[in-house]
Amino acid sequence: MAAVELRGVHKSYDGKVPVIHGIDLEIKQGEFCVFVGPSGCGKSTLLRMIAGLESITGGEVRIGGEVVNHKPPRARDIAMVFQDYALYPHKSLYDNMAFGLRLRKTPEDEIKRRVGEAARLLRIDHLLDRKPAALSGGQRQRVAIGRAIVRQPEVFLFDEPLSNLDAQLRHEMRTEIKRLHQRLGATMIYVTHDQVEAMTLADRIAVLSAGRKMQYDTPDTVYNRPAALFVAGFTGAPPMNLVSAQLADGHADLGEGLRLRLPAPLDRHSGRLTLGVRPENLRLAPQPGDLALPATVSLLEPLGAETLVTARLGGVDMVARLPAQFREAPGTRFTLHAQPAHLHLFDPETGAARV
Repeated sequence: MAAVELRGVHKSYDGKVPVIHGIDLEIKQGEFCVFVGPSGCGKSTLLRMIAGLESITGGEVRIGGEVVNHKPPRARDIAMVFQDYALYPHKSLYDNMAFGLRLRKTPEDEIKRRVGEAARLLRIDHLLDRKPAALSGGQRQRVAIGRAIVRQPEVFLFDEPLSNLDAQLRHEMRTEIKRLHQRLGATMIYVTHDQVEAMTLADRIAVLSAGRKMQYDTPDTVYNRPAALFVAGFTGAPPMNLVSAQLADGHADLGEGLRLRLPAPLDRHSGRLTLGVRPENLRLAPQPGDLALPATVSLLEPLGAETLVTARLGGVDMVARLPAQFREAPGTRFTLHAQPAHLHLFDPETGAARV
């Protein structure tokens, strides 16, 4: 395994269309890093630049401390798993997994050992004689991952490998990939647009938007202390409530006479800012220090284990994650309680968090 470092990495097409804007990242040896962001943010392009499948306009990519900008993919000691399984339909699973090793003239005994170990690890050792057409989507993706494992690379790269699977299979394979990382202890870089995948898999997350790094930190920090308005709105399901508020005298004016008292140090800010609070930080039962907010039910979304409630607070709507038993009809007035420690402020122009 090896560390991966990006130093001021740029990418533009024809020297005119920039798509990656000077990204710096340090992915430690054995770390599971996830690139997450919406479609078109540059996450797959960045991964392909690490793999050597895309050229680099500026900056450096280092693998194991060595600059690899001009090395072809085969010389970078990486293995890549794509969204498309890319299996040979006429070959057995064993031959699919062994194919790359045979190209490298690996002895057959060694091939047999590596394929057997990878197949047992992925629980497909009983399927090695079958061809891809006889497998489910999850089994095919296991074969694609196994083909990468037998290479014994320094770095594993995953480009949205679960996008073609249904919800149940995605969950199962996400668990398998997590276990795989724990067993192998390998450096892994994973691309996804699904922030649930990012939160559950990553040691650290790089949140990207329009080719720029918005935040790079642990899942806990990205979720609880978003560094930018984009990060706050992108992470979480449902995402953070973000509303425009006028701040003055330690209060946020939410319209229609509702003023929310701000805790220190947020109470020192003034002017028009964006106030953020996550749905789970609005609750029915107050705790000491909570801020009471008169609200009116607008919409209920029962989810079985909980109920998402869209409520009108002053002149704005917010979503609260409440107990499943909450079944008040639209128009009902009630009180929500906000946790002061979980309020956020953002500059609406720059998007930067205010602390």
